Amino acid sequence: MNALQHITAIKEAFIAALPIVFGYVAIGVPCGILSASIGLSPLQVLIMCVLFYSGTGQFMLPNMYLAGTPLPSIIASIALVNLRQMLYSASLSPYAANVSPARAILFAGNVTDESFGINMTKFKTQDWDITRATWVNIFSQTSWTISGVVGCVIGGALSLPLPVASFAMTSVFICLLALALGTRDDIVAAIFAGIGVIGCKLLGLNGPAIIVGSLIGLMAACLYARARGSL
Repeated sequence: MNALQHITAIKEAFIAALPIVFGYVAIGVPCGILSASIGLSPLQVLIMCVLFYSGTGQFMLPNMYLAGTPLPSIIASIALVNLRQMLYSASLSPYAANVSPARAILFAGNVTDESFGINMTKFKTQDWDITRATWVNIFSQTSWTISGVVGCVIGGALSLPLPVASFAMTSVFICLLALALGTRDDIVAAIFAGIGVIGCKLLGLNGPAIIVGSLIGLMAACLYARARGSL
């Protein structure tokens, strides 16, 4: 790939990543504000966004800390939630079969739910390659990192009350859930996932609650879709 082709690839990746970039700005700033509420500095948030690139995990960390959750439980919960990244890597591995291990690691190391969805769609429907897919990931991570740092600066200046900061994660995900409910299958998945999470928490299983709830919601949606004949 010559210089002109590489520039074209970067432009195409940037256009593909724009929806993710805008979305990450909307939720990255609240995440930075929440991080500031537990005493993290902008530099620490920057390092966390670069080395621990997980939107869900970065929301969970300060929220669980504010709730007084023990550190081992925080680590276990975040690790369980991020297990889905293994599935993403396995799904994308065929498209990275002909690149060097270093490029494959760079590509796999910054895959998220959103970038996975866009890149997988592009791989299946367009002339897409690892270079473009990697740039989608880089643009996405850069927007998340900048938004998180800006949010941390804002949070430090505002001195956000802890009860408000603690509710930030909940409010953001309520908004995301409302936007995601486009079909009856989505509604069934959301209802049963909520029931699963509540059931786990009532049983004292706080760590795996999100994973178990997600699996229950997914299975319920699949069964519902099969019953309707759409699966």
